[in-house]
Amino acid sequence: MRMADCIFCKIIKGEIPSQKVYEDDKVYAFHDINPVAPTHILIVPKKHLAGVYELEEGDRELMGHIFYVARKIAEDLGFSPAQDPTRGYRLVVNSGSQAGQTVFHLHVHLLGGREMTWPPG
Repeated sequence: MRMADCIFCKIIKGEIPSQKVYEDDKVYAFHDINPVAPTHILIVPKKHLAGVYELEEGDRELMGHIFYVARKIAEDLGFSPAQDPTRGYRLVVNSGSQAGQTVFHLHVHLLGGREMTWPPG
């Protein structure tokens, strides 16, 4: 898929509306339009990468930043077990269509607001 056709690239550019949760120079986070939990936020790098399988050595800092932002959003929403040991959240990254990836722009799902079960899928 070309970046010009990528729905997440269009959301990042403001060409498609979204319910923004967080933005900085590296990532954009917004509410998923088809949530699978009471809170379902997508954290997307502004750099177009189709998935984890396209990461290069130079993307290590970006991935660490994505997880840091996930932690910050979870804290802001009151899901952090550091704030309340009875709370929690799940981070999910699907890599490839067999894993359930439907938008081929790397993204992390932050799920919270309900009890999570295991195994997840």
